[in-house]
Amino acid sequence: MTLTLDTLENPTLTKAELAEELYAGIGLSKRESKEIVEAVFDLMSGGLVANDDIKISGFGNFMVRSKAERPGRNPRTGESTLIAARRVVTFHASPKLKEQLL
Repeated sequence: MTLTLDTLENPTLTKAELAEELYAGIGLSKRESKEIVEAVFDLMSGGLVANDDIKISGFGNFMVRSKAERPGRNPRTGESTLIAARRVVTFHASPKLKEQLL
């Protein structure tokens, strides 16, 4: 199964397009395809919220990283401010994916 983007103007792959590819490529019903895509993203987001790493072989790793509170400044006014501590999701591509991108 090969995913192709319709235009270069909007090179975004949506959940609806993933479901359509499952429908066309595997032959699942449209409803089943949509449910599978939703279930995968629910599992991934639930794992990340629980601070679990998501590892997809041959693709990469999604990890939650805690960033400490730090000083910053408002670029418009130049006023100093404090940036609150927060958790962010990072992605590291696998060597296989990096090789394909070359």
